[in-house]
Amino acid sequence: MSDLKIYTPENLLAQAATAPEHLGYKTLEFYVEENGGLAKHDTGVVGTFYLSPSGGTLRDTNLNIVLYSAKFDLYKGFGRA
Repeated sequence: MSDLKIYTPENLLAQAATAPEHLGYKTLEFYVEENGGLAKHDTGVVGTFYLSPSGGTLRDTNLNIVLYSAKFDLYKGFGRA
């Protein structure tokens, strides 16, 4: 079983599928590097991140934008004819 706290686009989407929502954001957890950036390995330090499901923007605990990708927009195509 893979560790969903290691950052990959696939792990982000997997967490988002079951993550709790708070104030319109999905709450996710990933390992972080010393500088607070997303880690692609187990650092032993976990940070909380917030995904805007209608836009694909991932933010850190200070709501700074960490990354953006349209593929993380969980509602893309919703309501389009």
